[in-house]
Amino acid sequence: MKHDCHYHPGDPAKWHCSECQIHYCSRCMPDADTRQRRALCPRCNKAMRYLGAATEVVPFWQRVGAFFRYPFHTDPLIVIAICTLVPIVAPANLIGLMIWLVLALALFKYTYAVINHTAEGHLKPPPVSVAFTGSGFDIVLLQFLVFILMGALVAAAAMLGGPILMMLAVAFVVLALPASIMVLAMERSVGAAVNPMNLAVLISRIGTPYFLLYGYLILLTLASGAAQDFAVNHFPMWVAQPLAGFLNSTFTLILFHMLGYLLFQYQEELGFASDLQDDLPDADQHQRDRSSRFDADLDMNLKDGNYDRVQSMLEEALKRDRTNATRIGQLYQLLTARHDAEALYRYHPRIMAWLAQRHEGDSLNQLIQSLQTATPNFQVDDPELAVQCAGTLYHRGHYKAAIRLLQDFHKRFPDSDQLAPAYLIVAQALANGLQQWEKASAFLSFIKKRCTNHPVHEHIDVWLAQASNQQPLKGPKASFQVSD
Repeated sequence: MKHDCHYHPGDPAKWHCSECQIHYCSRCMPDADTRQRRALCPRCNKAMRYLGAATEVVPFWQRVGAFFRYPFHTDPLIVIAICTLVPIVAPANLIGLMIWLVLALALFKYTYAVINHTAEGHLKPPPVSVAFTGSGFDIVLLQFLVFILMGALVAAAAMLGGPILMMLAVAFVVLALPASIMVLAMERSVGAAVNPMNLAVLISRIGTPYFLLYGYLILLTLASGAAQDFAVNHFPMWVAQPLAGFLNSTFTLILFHMLGYLLFQYQEELGFASDLQDDLPDADQHQRDRSSRFDADLDMNLKDGNYDRVQSMLEEALKRDRTNATRIGQLYQLLTARHDAEALYRYHPRIMAWLAQRHEGDSLNQLIQSLQTATPNFQVDDPELAVQCAGTLYHRGHYKAAIRLLQDFHKRFPDSDQLAPAYLIVAQALANGLQQWEKASAFLSFIKKRCTNHPVHEHIDVWLAQASNQQPLKGPKASFQVSD
C-alpha cells in the first residue's frame, strides 16, 4: 500500500511512526538521518521506520518502455558486445572454450548484479567493471544448484504422489522461478531460494502484480525465442550467431531488470527500504538539515490547529533573534489570522518595520487601522519608523493614513532629524494625493523655517513654487528616502 504524508497530501511518505500511526514526508523530517535510516517522531519522540522510495516509485507496468531501453545504455551494451563477439573470434580449442566459459560467467554475474542494483534504487545499469572484477562469480554455481534442487523436488513429488503431484510440483516450480531468482540475487542463499514457504511468502506479499509480471516475463521469453529463431533462419550463420547471442543477452537483461524493479517497488511489503539513487543532484542530498526543523514543526502544528503553540514558538524565537524577518512575518500572518489585536500591538514596531522594508503599503495600512481601532490614540513612538512607514503608505496611495501617522510630529519629536522628511511626506500627500495646495505650502514653509540645516532645505523654494502653481511636487528630493 502506498501512503501519502499526513501533513502534505500528495507528497509520498518517507517515514512512519507505528506509535502514532502517522506518515511523514521529507519536508516534515528535514533533520532525519536518511543514511542511517534513523529519525524520531515529532509527536511522541519514538523511533520511526524508514520507507525509502516505497511510496513514490512508479508501478512497473507504467515503465515498460524504460525496461526495453535499459540494455541499450553504454555499460550493458559493452558487456553484451564483449560476451557476444569475443567468443566468435576465439580459437576453436580448449583456450577458446575457457574464454567462452569465463565470459558466460561474467554475463550471468552482470545480470544478477542488475537485480541488486535495481532493487537498491539505481534505475541506470551497473558499470562494466561489475561483470569482470571482484567477487560474485559464485552466483552461477548457486543458480545451478537451485535448478538441481528444484528438479529433485519435482522428481520426489513424482515418486511420492505420482503424475498428479508431479504436475503440481512442476507448476509451483515454474510459477515460483522468478521469485527464486530474486531471492537468490538478494540473499545469495540456495536454501532461501528453494524454500517453498519463503517463495510463497514473497509471492503473497507482492500479490497480484507478481502474476502480472509473470505474464510479461512469458511474453519476453517468447519474443526472445522468436527473434532468435528469425535471426537463425534468415541470416547467414556468421551473422545469425552473434545476433542471436545479442538478442538473448538483451532480453535477459530486460527480464532481470524487471525482477529487480519489482523488488524495489514492493520494498515496504518485503521489509527493506531503498531510495532512488540516480537522480540525486549531489552527494549532499541526504545530509540532515536541522535548521529547517523549526519550520517543519511550525507547519505541522498549524495544520493540527495548535495555534497557541505556534504563537509561543514564534515568540520564543523572536526573543532569541529580535530582528529575524522570517519569524516576524510568520508571527504577523498568524496574529492577523487570529485577529489578536493585543499581540499585534505588542509586536507592532517590528511588524511595521518588516512591512515597510517589504514596501507592503496595503498590509501596513490594514495593520494601522486595526491598531487604531483597538487603541484609538495609537501613535508610533519611533520617529524613524514613523517616517519609514509613512513613506511606504504614501507610495501605495494611502495619503490620509500617511498624514495621520505623522500628525503633530514636531510636537512629539521636536529634536528629531526626521522632521524635514516627515513633513515633506505630508506636503507630498496633501499636494500630489489630495490636491490641498495651501496646506501643502504651509508644511513646506514650516520646513523652510525650522529645518534650515537639513539637505532638503535647498529645494524648498522649488516645491513652494510648484505648490503655489498647483503643480505636483517634483524635484531631486521630492520622493521619500529614509536617509533624509
